[in-house]
Amino acid sequence: MAFEFDHLFICTDPGAEAADRLAALGLVEGSANVHPGQGTRNRRFFFQNAMVELLWVDHPAEAQSAQIQRTHLWERWRDRRSPLVCPFGICLRPMPNCMDKTAFSSWAYRPPYLPEPLSIAVGTNSHVLGEPMLFQTPFGKRPDQQPLEKSQPLAHPLGLCEITRVELISPIAHSPSTELLAVLDTQRVSLRWGAVYSVEIGFDYEQQGKSLDLRSELPLTLRW
Repeated sequence: MAFEFDHLFICTDPGAEAADRLAALGLVEGSANVHPGQGTRNRRFFFQNAMVELLWVDHPAEAQSAQIQRTHLWERWRDRRSPLVCPFGICLRPMPNCMDKTAFSSWAYRPPYLPEPLSIAVGTNSHVLGEPMLFQTPFGKRPDQQPLEKSQPLAHPLGLCEITRVELISPIAHSPSTELLAVLDTQRVSLRWGAVYSVEIGFDYEQQGKSLDLRSELPLTLRW
């Protein structure tokens, strides 16, 4: 496959207190980010090949500015509890030496925090709030291949190493957009119907048959 799963974001309440729950369960939290000019910040958990991001808006004016508006991050975060809005974002990255630029039709997003000439390829369906925000970072790398100055904690007491399955559960799974179909074609993400938005992340091919259902706090289930 020409593309890899890079990370998932989940829109959360400010401060993402659910991250404390994940840490208590045996995940080691990595560094947090602030996104100047985009109006968002996060808390993050890194694994050998990918990352999970808990994201919230902390500066509504920035998130609603003309430069950011086409992403619809503000609306996605504001309406994260709506049964009609998907609270997720899915990011892919090209595999090393991949000649393809993106897996799906996209537009170039240049947020203020990103140095020139870098850009993020955002799916042309970014206005479709019933689907996850789709984007791709051409400069993305596996966390275990980052240089020392960008390294993050990858050893977790819970014993999770690599993300090997990402499954989106969606009430509109029967009618995916062309862009989401293209992501599904990479075989890095799968989709099935469910009455409520959630996501399942499988680790290490789920050989232990264990799981954590976090849906009382996050629309997320972990399986390993």
